[in-house]
Amino acid sequence: MKRFLVCGLLAGAGALALTTAYAGLQAAPESLLPPGFDDPAPAPSPAPRPTAAPRPVAPGGPAAPGSGSVPVIQPLPVGPAPDAEIALPVELPSLEELEELDPDELDELLGLKPKYDIPPAARRSMERIGIINSAEGGLPVGSLGRQPASIVRAALGGIQRPMVSRWGHIMLRRALASRLETPMGMEPAEFAGMRAAALNAIGEFEISRALAQDVDTGNWGRPLADAAVEAYVATGDIVGACPLVRFQGGLREDAQWEMLRAICNAFSGESARARSDLIRMRRDGDAAAIDVLLAQRYAGAAGRGRSAVNLEWDGVEELTPWRFGLATALGAEIPASLLEDLGPDYLKVAARSAALPLSQRLRGAELAASEGILSSSALIDLYSQFYAEDGTGGIFGPQAVQLREAYVGVDPATRMAAIQSLWGEGSNPDYARLVLTAYAAARIPASDDLADQAGKLIAAMLAAGLDRDAMAWGNVVAEGSEGWALLVLAQPTRSNPVGSAAIDSFAGDDDSEGKRKSAFLIAGLAGLGRLETGTANEYSEALGLELQRTTRWSQLIDRSGELQNQALVAYLAGVGMQGRNWGSMSPRHLFHIVRALNRAGMQAEARMIAAEAVARG
Repeated sequence: MKRFLVCGLLAGAGALALTTAYAGLQAAPESLLPPGFDDPAPAPSPAPRPTAAPRPVAPGGPAAPGSGSVPVIQPLPVGPAPDAEIALPVELPSLEELEELDPDELDELLGLKPKYDIPPAARRSMERIGIINSAEGGLPVGSLGRQPASIVRAALGGIQRPMVSRWGHIMLRRALASRLETPMGMEPAEFAGMRAAALNAIGEFEISRALAQDVDTGNWGRPLADAAVEAYVATGDIVGACPLVRFQGGLREDAQWEMLRAICNAFSGESARARSDLIRMRRDGDAAAIDVLLAQRYAGAAGRGRSAVNLEWDGVEELTPWRFGLATALGAEIPASLLEDLGPDYLKVAARSAALPLSQRLRGAELAASEGILSSSALIDLYSQFYAEDGTGGIFGPQAVQLREAYVGVDPATRMAAIQSLWGEGSNPDYARLVLTAYAAARIPASDDLADQAGKLIAAMLAAGLDRDAMAWGNVVAEGSEGWALLVLAQPTRSNPVGSAAIDSFAGDDDSEGKRKSAFLIAGLAGLGRLETGTANEYSEALGLELQRTTRWSQLIDRSGELQNQALVAYLAGVGMQGRNWGSMSPRHLFHIVRALNRAGMQAEARMIAAEAVARG
């Protein structure tokens, strides 16, 4: 039947004239000027007025006035003239190539496959894209609507790694997920695709998937499709990619895409076709054997269970997102040798996967919490579930016991002892343990007896944004101590500038590498406007902070802060806060980020980021 159809197509093609018209579009050069300095866009040329179709006339001639005939309001469709030329594809495949096409590819070639599976009335507008509107805490919808695409594109494209700051991550996630208008000169699908890719880069795959799903699949381009597939695989939602794969099957041609096509065919009732395609891929070596076997098992879940697949991990030396995502979704056991040295990206994905045992999720939960992916409450819930199911067993049992005691101990002394046990030895506990004990620290009454622990208690409370609880310790901490430094940065308002004597006292006791905490304190206070300009310049020169040195990035974020453009400030701040630890953050970058956020009306984020820098410096 396929050969008959192919021959008929070629025979018909010989009798028709092949005509095509190409319109070359040359992209204009991008501008990186600040907002308001770009040349105005040229006015669009007027479209030609459509020629009215001839009004149909009844066979008996035109109706006489008053005859009762109803005039035709909508012109009837007029067919092409008998000698009109019909356009066909320019590069028509050969007979042999057509015989190799599967039905989906043949439908695409002939234009028989619809681009949408949604009725026109149900298709969503692309004027505003996002999952959090301004009433739900998102940024103002028009934040980027009048901004040049070049700046937004450069900012989003520059976000390629996790943030060093937990509060910077939380701020950036909100900005990327907000429902926003598309910048000038940018396609909505491109804007959504770049935001989804940035969310993937910081480990927010669930948010990336939700953002992509806010756009109808028929409107997706390659960037959005790539980001969405990465999010689907990371979250184990493999069949979530099926609308894209089935309605835009020609978008990609790599091996992963072909395995997705086979899985989606299986879940569409074409199990035999999916099985033969995957067997062919494994035979021809189009993908690694383990990758195809995982796809076969996933596709087999859609059938009647007649094709059992044994996963052969022998010879597999590394995990990939595809292997980890499918194995997790299938509940398949991954060899222990591959799980021993899981990288941070896999650990953070595992922490949010409900398909994994709690012991595996807890391995990466604290890392995810320290980066801002998990909240303090979510981390506490994971430990609580582990305690309820396993009690004191396993490597996480003792921590779960101590965490319970930190919250439900009979008196403050008992609770404080449990908190200190979780912090461990040393003056600088792991930041994830501060996040874990944030609400327990808030339940400790401010007391002079705990003045030595006040700095860490305040840092724990601020890790969860409990600034009002932290302020209760203002009369306990000594001026120039770390607790004092955190409070002068985190307090919501301050009328008087901070004096240099207290800063000198703090710097004198600072034992951090290169006195990084002192440098962050000065940069944060200067950014919040809590340090006199002359004093800030003196410290900048004495410590070599170079707070006044400007770069292209600092000029853009400063200007965005002056214009109170919260979305652009957040994106540019994300560019400046990338890295694995605070050692990669310079005080000068911190100064510009905090100052821009403060000017843009995001004072809470500015205060928390500045305080976190001192706590983690």
